[in-house]
Amino acid sequence: MTVSSAPGKVYLFGEHAVVYGEPAVPCAIERRARVTVEERTDSKLRVHAEDLSIDGFTVEYGGDADGRPDVDVAESLVDAAMGYVEAAVDQARDAASRPDAGFDITVESDIPLGAGLGSSAAVTVAGIDAGTRELGVELPAEEVADRAFRAEYEVQEGQASRADTFCSAMGGAVRVEGDDCRSIDAPDLPFVIGFDGGAGDTGKLVAGVRDLREEYGFAADTVEAIGDVVRRGEAVLMDAAEDPDGEHVAELGDLMDFNHGLLEALGVSSRSLDAMVWAARDAGAHGGKLTGAGGGGCIVALDETEESETALEFTPGCEEAFRAELATEGVRVESS
Repeated sequence: MTVSSAPGKVYLFGEHAVVYGEPAVPCAIERRARVTVEERTDSKLRVHAEDLSIDGFTVEYGGDADGRPDVDVAESLVDAAMGYVEAAVDQARDAASRPDAGFDITVESDIPLGAGLGSSAAVTVAGIDAGTRELGVELPAEEVADRAFRAEYEVQEGQASRADTFCSAMGGAVRVEGDDCRSIDAPDLPFVIGFDGGAGDTGKLVAGVRDLREEYGFAADTVEAIGDVVRRGEAVLMDAAEDPDGEHVAELGDLMDFNHGLLEALGVSSRSLDAMVWAARDAGAHGGKLTGAGGGGCIVALDETEESETALEFTPGCEEAFRAELATEGVRVESS
């Protein structure tokens, strides 16, 4: 039996624009998905899912014609919870050259599903790492990241970027621009996260931005402007890593405010996300923005004090507020 874990993430800058080749800077946070894998003597899969913002369930299935588990759960929930697990299993089998390997799998997560904190990427990364290790193959983190991207790309029908999976596999802060992925220096920023209890429809939101970008030149300019914010933000972040006591965190907050405004213009924010962003800003945060696809889910703010977290706790529509540390370690084996 092998247990691996991988962290979630927040986007400091760049979501949506990264789909069009602009850079993005996500940061891993210490909320983790843990995947336990035990090889079976047959080729079946048995998956038990917990803490994925849906009721826990167990499914068992094999290579039948429809390829879907026979379980009394809404199909959309099965797809959301199972798609990434199945894709991770396929990648583990491929990496180990064991196409018929069967597994008992348990998925546990501290990361809300679909809330912009990289739950699917963390489950996929941890699943591939645990699955390959259980089959006697140890992959470098970079290969886990690449395989996890391919899994997400398949599940999301070509709409995934490498940002989430690379960040989850490597940990820390990363810069992603197309296929160019690398780790960058960053201090332990004072992240405060607000969660509205919901989840946006990533596919619909990404498609909406694509339609705007194709119809209006100024929408395409907005996407490019997000890229400009990211480039400036990356430079400031590196300065902050060298001088964490300087004024750089305040400038990072200003740039996050710009980024959120541009995402609002692209129509991917929501009333609850805007309310949480403004609550944090009014409480004295350096800045704040939505994180992830938008439409609902989470915002991230920068504030060394307790004021933003307290303000979010009393903001209508905010179901949870918490602080998060930078996860300097990415995917890791917990036991084997």
